[in-house]
Amino acid sequence: MNNFNSNRIITTPSSYARDHYLYVQETGSLQSIEPHISRRDNLASLLFFIVMKGSGTLTYRGKKQTINTGDCIFINCLEEYSHESSQNDPWELSWVHFYGKEAAEIYRHYQEQGGHYLFHPSDASPLIHALKNLFDEQDTKGTFFELKCHKNLTDIVTACYLESASIQEEKSDSTYGKILSIRSYLDEHFADDIDLDMLSRRFFISKFHLSREFKKITGITLGNYLNGRRINEAKRLLRFTKEPIGAIAAACGIPDVNYFTKVFSKYEAMTPSAYRKKW
Repeated sequence: MNNFNSNRIITTPSSYARDHYLYVQETGSLQSIEPHISRRDNLASLLFFIVMKGSGTLTYRGKKQTINTGDCIFINCLEEYSHESSQNDPWELSWVHFYGKEAAEIYRHYQEQGGHYLFHPSDASPLIHALKNLFDEQDTKGTFFELKCHKNLTDIVTACYLESASIQEEKSDSTYGKILSIRSYLDEHFADDIDLDMLSRRFFISKFHLSREFKKITGITLGNYLNGRRINEAKRLLRFTKEPIGAIAAACGIPDVNYFTKVFSKYEAMTPSAYRKKW
């Protein structure tokens, strides 16, 4: 006799979904009757679940933690993990195992951005709604159901990112505000001669801390952000003015025309002259 009641759907993606989408491997809900341990490792899958009621424990990366009603878990199942419902307050879970060609990279980036595998959202209703949609789509298999599942899985991953970002804000309001000020400064002064040393002195922050926190908070390195801002301006000038390439390069903060062309081509896969002609 099982020591839990579950309602689950195990599914196999189409070849197109496997190549192009995030896809469901298994989704459902579980109501524990008495404690039992679920343990896995080396599984090519990402697992997201919400504790709908009750409590239990999660062991992940060698750390055992109590998890309670409203807590969310987002883990990479290639790493060993286990979870167990409590004896006195058996839990109810809603979950999805999912994967895709970019899933491992998505989770790596999530960790790099400071993403937490355990968090308690201020409003879990969008996540609960997405899980319900996933189950319903897998159950009915309506028109474009795999595309709709991809959308709901993307919503879940996005919510995990945003919840972790809010945790980072709460932990370090001063650093968060300073990074946003630096980003605003780059938006306004992108044509100036800017480097880490100058920003470090101006905003009273170490170069190492600035580089690390800028990427963690904005999702992009400071250098890539600055170059992107310059290339955006270059594209505007190429399209809507007749200024020569050299003048545009200087106006964007990259006065060396050859280097400007190299940077522009890296971002747009064509030279500035080709971009102007095409657009």
